[in-house]
Formats: sequence, structure tokens, C-alpha cells
Amino acid sequence: MQTVIAFILIFGSLVFFHELGHFLLAKRAGIMVREFAIGMGPKIFGMTKGETIYTLRLLPIGGYVRMAGEDTDTVELQPGYRVALITNEDNIVEKIILNQKTHYQNVIFLEVERADLERELWIEGYDEDDQFVRYNVSRTALVVENGMEQMIAPLDRQFNSKSVGARAMAIFAGPLFNFILAFFIFLIIGLIQGIPSEEPIIAEVIDNNVASSAGIMEGDKVVRVNGQAISTWEQLSEQIYDNPNKAITFEVERETGNEIIELTPKQVVQEDGTTYGQIGVMRTMEKNPLQAVVYGVEETYNMIVLIGTLVGKLVTGQFSIDALSGPVGIYKTTETVVTFGLYNVLYFAAMLSVNLGIMNLLPLPALDGGRLLFFAVEAVRGKPIDRQKEGMVHFVGILLLMILMVVVTWNDIQRFFF
Repeated sequence: MQTVIAFILIFGSLVFFHELGHFLLAKRAGIMVREFAIGMGPKIFGMTKGETIYTLRLLPIGGYVRMAGEDTDTVELQPGYRVALITNEDNIVEKIILNQKTHYQNVIFLEVERADLERELWIEGYDEDDQFVRYNVSRTALVVENGMEQMIAPLDRQFNSKSVGARAMAIFAGPLFNFILAFFIFLIIGLIQGIPSEEPIIAEVIDNNVASSAGIMEGDKVVRVNGQAISTWEQLSEQIYDNPNKAITFEVERETGNEIIELTPKQVVQEDGTTYGQIGVMRTMEKNPLQAVVYGVEETYNMIVLIGTLVGKLVTGQFSIDALSGPVGIYKTTETVVTFGLYNVLYFAAMLSVNLGIMNLLPLPALDGGRLLFFAVEAVRGKPIDRQKEGMVHFVGILLLMILMVVVTWNDIQRFFF
């Protein structure tokens, strides 16, 4: 149950912040957001607030922000189409009902001759007395079809009407918010747990381990290893890491004087067969709000560099696709990480957030990076690429991503259950 809760919280947070970035920058640019969705597939829950419906969907494989004008969500009223209109006290249309069976009172039936629901906002045609009439349409008018209401989207509220820069920022904001989330997670770790000290001072000795058996004590400051001077924790770690199953000599500084201690780091074998040494000690943690901010920035940057390097190796073929993990793999890793405590769960969440941000910035169709690439081409050409051609490229990209998701998920299932 712990794993399920942790997985839902981690995955939900990553997707929520990613989509929140798109949402906030779209709203800032004046773009109408039709839907803010967490998850994909069938809707489990929906709540409408203002012009946006907020939904929770069944499949935990992502989310989306649907903006007006991105797809075929605009309403076109063709000549001869019969509609019912509801107007306000100023005789401005507030609702357009696209079928004749309606429970609304005081409606005006109209056979449409022409309509403009994007630029000048009007509708004209013949009423029940066969009189030609024209009505202005409110910018917030609702179109009702089969009982479902949707607000019209004036051209200036549509995604494609905005400048290249505004559209690019609305798309880039998703990955950006994943990096921001990672920063805040590292900041929280730094504020609560503290910042790792650079000094080679032992803060904790784990029971029944190499260090405790050898006589290492809390508060010991390691000054030499095998006669080599030690001034930082990293230097101490390297000596332990590089000497599995090899006897080494510690010189530690205590209040009672310096002591010489011999020990042999335990050999730990990783999945790829490589080994490293471990003795079972923890470093000192310092609590300082300013240092926590610096720690958040540095850890986020280091994580971006690390994952960016791994992605680069994947692209160049130095990294196998079999190493990728989907939702199943993330769930199984979460199951392991949960056993190591809250801070490890938070660190894992920050890593995933950076990973999601970087993967979405790859210049591939259907990903945010692919869309940014189209915007870059548009900026250079001075005009957009044909929307239908771009849509087809993204559609193919979605199909390929779905195939990749199936392959990765199948690999996860074989890896963990067979």
C-alpha cells in the first residue's frame, strides 16, 4: 500500500506540475484552455471552473492541456443549419443550441445563413417568421450540442493566433516546471535533512557493519587513509569506494587524540557486475536555509547534466533501449526506494521530474521538443508550416511513442515478473 500511495503521489505530482506549466503560460498569453487533464483515456472525474474543465483520467501515462485552436474544436455553422438561440437582455446571443430538441425556455429558432464565431462574432439567418435577422454573439457564448456545453473561442483566444514566442513559451513551460519542481524537492531535502558537509567527519555508524566492527565512532574525523591526507568527504568516499575487499588504514582524530584503525570495506556487486567498497557510515548534515537554496540549484543542475548525458548515449546507441523503464519499471523502483525512507523517495521524485523534463524536450514529433522545433522553423521561414502536415507528423509521432511505450512496458514485465 505504501508503494501504491508513493507511486500515485510521485507520478501525479510530476504530471501535474508539467501540465501546470503549460496551463499558466497559456493563460498568461491569453489562450483559452479547454481542458486540464491528469492521466489519459476514459474520464474518471471532471469539474468545470470558468472556461476550463479539470479532469482525472484512467490511464496513468501522462496528461495534457487542451488549448483552443489546437485541434478541430471550433464551431462552424453552415448555411441551412437550424439552431436555437438564447439571448440576454441586450439581445446578444449567450447560447447556441445545435439541435432542435431543447428544454430551454424563450429560445429563438434560426435557420443559419452566415455566421462568424471567431472574428466579428455574429450570426444571421431566417427566424420562424421567415424574417432575415442578425444577432451579435457574446465572447463567452456557449455552444450546446447533445447536452454538452463548450465556450466559443474568439480568434484572439486561440493558440495559433498568438506569436511564435508566446506559443513556444506555453509549450516550453511544461519541461521548465519539471526542473522547477526538482529544485523545490531538493530545497525541501536541504531544509529538512540538511546539506551534506564537506568535512570527512563521521556523523553516524551503522550497526553490524564494517565500520562499527572496526571501532569507528560517531564524531570521528578521518585525517588520513593509507597515509594519504584526507580533507573532504569525497576523498574519503573514493578511498572506500575504490578498495572493496582490500585492507586499508584509517587515522581518525578524536578528543582523546588520534587513533589508527584498520578495516576492510565490504564488496558490493552492482547489476552490471562492477563492484565498490562500503563500510556503513553517514556524513554530517548542516542546516542552513541559504545553503539549501544553493544545494537545490546545484543538485538540479547536476541531475540535468547526468540525465542529459545518459539520453545522449541513448541517442548515439551507447545505451540500450532495454535500459528504459515505463510505468511498470517506475512502480517497481518506487517499491524499492520506499524501503529506504522519505528522503530517498523525494530524491527519486526529483530525478524523475528532471528526466520527464529532458525527455519532453527531445526534438521528436508529439513531444514538446518536437513542437518547439516546428516553432523554430516557423520563426526562420517567417510563416507557419501547413497545419495539416504538422498535425500528420505529430500523429505519426504519437503512434511511434505508443509503440515504444508498449515495448518498454513489455520489457519491464519480463524483467520484473519472469
